[in-house]
Amino acid sequence: MPVPHDLYQDLKLSKEDIQQKRSKDPVLNSLIDKYSQADAEVVKAETAKSDAPSDDVLKKLKEARVQVKDKIVKQLQSSS
Repeated sequence: MPVPHDLYQDLKLSKEDIQQKRSKDPVLNSLIDKYSQADAEVVKAETAKSDAPSDDVLKKLKEARVQVKDKIVKQLQSSS
């Protein structure tokens, strides 16, 4: 069963650390919101039964999620 990715684990930061950085950085906050939305779309696509997207569409959704995560990493590095 597909599950949402754990962004905090991927970033090797605690949820509290991310929340603190988010509150001080509106760009980071927006990116994390975008990541959550992209991740939810991937999970929805992976769990779809009758209206399941093609493999190509699923791949594009996953690539979009990775791109947002890469932007989050860059934002975290620039604000450190």
